[in-house]
Amino acid sequence: MSNVVVVGGGPAGIRAACMLAAHRLRPVLLDEARNVGGQGYRAPSPGLRLDMDALMGGEAAKYHALQAAFASIRDQIEYRPGTLVWAIEGKTLHVATDEGSSTVSFDALILATGAMDRIMPLPGWTLPGVFALGGAQVSLKDQGCFIGRRVAFCGSSPLLNLAALQYRKLGADVVAVCDTTPLGAKVRAAPQLAAAPRTMMRGISYLTSLMRAGTPMLHGVTLLRIEGKSRVEAIIVRDCRGRERRFACDAVALGYGLKPEAQLAELAGAEMRFDATSRLWLPKIDADGRAGRSLYLAGDSVVIGGADAAEASGELAARAVLSDLGIVHARSVARGLRRRVFRLRRFQRALARAFVWPANRVKDLSDDVALCRCENVSVGEIRRAMDQALGPIEVNRVKAITRCGMGRCQGRVCGPALQELVASHAGIPIEAAGRLRVQAPVKPIPLSVARTLAE
Repeated sequence: MSNVVVVGGGPAGIRAACMLAAHRLRPVLLDEARNVGGQGYRAPSPGLRLDMDALMGGEAAKYHALQAAFASIRDQIEYRPGTLVWAIEGKTLHVATDEGSSTVSFDALILATGAMDRIMPLPGWTLPGVFALGGAQVSLKDQGCFIGRRVAFCGSSPLLNLAALQYRKLGADVVAVCDTTPLGAKVRAAPQLAAAPRTMMRGISYLTSLMRAGTPMLHGVTLLRIEGKSRVEAIIVRDCRGRERRFACDAVALGYGLKPEAQLAELAGAEMRFDATSRLWLPKIDADGRAGRSLYLAGDSVVIGGADAAEASGELAARAVLSDLGIVHARSVARGLRRRVFRLRRFQRALARAFVWPANRVKDLSDDVALCRCENVSVGEIRRAMDQALGPIEVNRVKAITRCGMGRCQGRVCGPALQELVASHAGIPIEAAGRLRVQAPVKPIPLSVARTLAE
């Protein structure tokens, strides 16, 4: 029997595992998290009494359905929580757990590794109390904790309203939602967003709920700086009328949408292509999620599509595996799934055009702003390195000279901003600046594992 491995326990990974189990395969499901559900449908830690129905709102039914689907196949799969896949060589995965390092071989591999926040630096963003938007949600869902007593949600993402509403529902003081996207841009995107009317209406409901609760909602702002001595004390913005406004707070949730976690896909041999809409390098796949021989990609690890698209693409990728193994051929079902995934991802592309990544802001960053917080590399250091005789104008050369992107996150946080800075300062298109090459380990591994590997 073929050995099929699924990496990622979110909506895409769970639905892929369900489909494989339904056809009497026993897939291995590797998940870095301790609880399945991914970011959107993350389950609370065991013993934590959290009202998930109140927290999830209209999404509660989907949350329970996904958790029930996993429970129904729990004994039919090999489930390994708390397992980090940090490298791929050929048809072997290198994984790390609390017990140490080991390998997992596969005949077919489905990567459903999800996405992470995209961050544009600003003065003060490294102060204690600044969290990525996704990190603020993890703190709430996984541990039942707020990131602060008075929280500002800032950036450009429809997830700002969702996260702010979840915090407010559970009793946090949301001092403001500061969205850099102009209201007019959202209105103009409405015809394209109608491709997924239910999702669009859900987003509108988040906005109206916050407004009814009296939360200050600002559109089209410019984030100027985060102030504080030893931690966050306030966020300073310029509103759409040009007025500078200060919101006292002790925490900031910051995010400019999501970027696929495609590092493992690239290590596994997926071809990367530049996407002009998102201004990111994304894996190339066929209509069913094939990215190469025995390699299949699903969910937000390919292109941002949301939870519904992730579930459909997870099933689609699993069906592609089953078809390639000669187990099942259900073309009519696959066509329906393809149409659904295409429609939902088209909706997300419309969101990306409305909630714009602030590429133009990078040229306004002062030299003293930290770009790479892992290695403490400033914007000015990168500009000075590029200004030298025969200075680099490609991101990997800039990385080699400045160490930007060599730290703990391996460029997963600073990478997009670095690409924008290099392109802006060199006066070249962003795709000409290149992309940071992926190297193992794609994420930090425990010192015990690193010590074992070094011996």
